[in-house]
Amino acid sequence: QVQLVESGGDSVQAGGSLRLSCTSVNDPLRVNPMGWFHQAPGKERELVAHISANGRMIKYSDGVKGRFTISRDRGKNTAYLQMTDLRVEDSGMYYCVLNRQGSDYLGQGTQVTVFG
Repeated sequence: QVQLVESGGDSVQAGGSLRLSCTSVNDPLRVNPMGWFHQAPGKERELVAHISANGRMIKYSDGVKGRFTISRDRGKNTAYLQMTDLRVEDSGMYYCVLNRQGSDYLGQGTQVTVFG
């Protein structure tokens, strides 16, 4: 059973930065593609960043490109999302996702609030 734990969510002023972390707590030595979903209040969940198992392939949604950076620890299912120049519309829940054998596993999420 995949269990993901996220941390790093907080309230921050627009223009500020946050760093989110995600770890697969029960199989840290396995390596799978990972990513981050953002769900704003009243909106659908959106994949904003994704990184391959070896870290060589990275994708971002247009809305965060140039402001967010996804990274991971080599050889582990631990991923990070460095968020800079945060905007009010970046507020919401951020969920870590891990892809394994055709299934997506999500964590409980961490709340990010950006105030103007």
